[in-house]
Amino acid sequence: MENPLTQENVMQLLDKLYDQSIQGIPKVSPPVELLASDYLEKNKDINSAAKSFINYQIAKCTTSGFLTGLGGLVTLPVAIPANIGSVVYVQMRMISCLAYMGGYDVNSDQVQTLIYACLAGVSLNQLVKQMGVQFGTKFTTAMVKKIPGTILVKINQRVGFRFLTKFGTKGLINIGKAVPIIGGLISGGFDFTETKIIAKRAYKMFIEGDFSTSSDEDEDYEVIDGVEVVES
Repeated sequence: MENPLTQENVMQLLDKLYDQSIQGIPKVSPPVELLASDYLEKNKDINSAAKSFINYQIAKCTTSGFLTGLGGLVTLPVAIPANIGSVVYVQMRMISCLAYMGGYDVNSDQVQTLIYACLAGVSLNQLVKQMGVQFGTKFTTAMVKKIPGTILVKINQRVGFRFLTKFGTKGLINIGKAVPIIGGLISGGFDFTETKIIAKRAYKMFIEGDFSTSSDEDEDYEVIDGVEVVES
């Protein structure tokens, strides 16, 4: 199948999925603020609520039936398999919910870009350094609001490049740990290990306020345009 994707329309895809992840899908998933509030009300603190949410999301979404059904409801502006769009939607919604729980404004450009970076595995080490924050210092919501637009553009460019690689013709074949495809379907719903890594990264960033790269992940680094990124 001819691949029509470009970096620009990959970002359009992510933006569409982001809107759906925040607003929810009628009769299927509530707006993210309602989802987050439900867990916050039923747990003693933010940490407990976040962990309970992560555990439930992973358990619910590691079934092929869930994503097969969701694939027909997630509307996409570009031509990628619906099941893959469903995977990205579920993972992005999980990150967005954790960001909301952590007190971040999911409607801001800064938080949206950080959620994309979390999803794509783009390291924010250089961003943290450029803002004069020492590793181990909690990255506050106030600091996030001060991230300059030039940095957001660079992060988004890198996110777009990484997803273009994954969604491209070769990417769909070699997408490996992100979306294992067997017979055109996603085996077991979506990759359990990859989703746990994303959940851990999101918890670290948006609940703990730690935007440095996790030391226990197998990562290689490359610096492009002053932004340190992670290649998996």
